[in-house]
Amino acid sequence: MRYVYISLIVLVSAIVLVFTIQNLPTVTVHFVTLRLTLPLSVLVILVYFLGMLTGGVFVSLIRSWFRGSTSGTTLQPHETGTEYGNGEKE
Repeated sequence: MRYVYISLIVLVSAIVLVFTIQNLPTVTVHFVTLRLTLPLSVLVILVYFLGMLTGGVFVSLIRSWFRGSTSGTTLQPHETGTEYGNGEKE
């Protein structure tokens, strides 16, 4: 099984290396007043990791909302009247 993992690592590394070599031309990205010039392969990899980060945060947020809605906790109403921040009632 160790040889399978090593083979997969070598294969993925080779694919990334070929991708990087074939996409060396630089591109310029404009966003509002920001101008960024870098190789196309670096841009693609940065966008990929940015998508992983934002997708992970989004999935985590949805999970927390789902857990919060199914936790069974409910807000209990006050006795009578409205409580103010200092504990006094109306």
